[in-house]
Amino acid sequence: VVDSSGLCLFVALAPNFLYEEILGLVNPASGAQYTVEELIEVGERIWNLERLCNAKVGFTKADDTLPKRLLEEPAGPKGDVCRLDEMLPEYYQLRGWDENGVPAAEKLTQLGLE
Repeated sequence: VVDSSGLCLFVALAPNFLYEEILGLVNPASGAQYTVEELIEVGERIWNLERLCNAKVGFTKADDTLPKRLLEEPAGPKGDVCRLDEMLPEYYQLRGWDENGVPAAEKLTQLGLE
């Protein structure tokens, strides 16, 4: 929802980021009266629709990757390497997507996107 509001996504990474600030821009511009919860749901709809569009044009689970350097070169004080292959299934599950990273029918119904 941050990108769709016209703001830079990096704004949301700031430690003092508040959805209320986006509401102060989005509500007057749209004439709507979204709550924070509704705004977050709008963002989730956007994320899932984007995912469906990407799947429709041929993007697959294989495209959910990171640069080789992040996957193979140790980083940080412990020399950790990103374990994307372990994290991706959990991410899909938390998003309500199937094992291939496609939004499940239940998720689409929940968001009113059936």
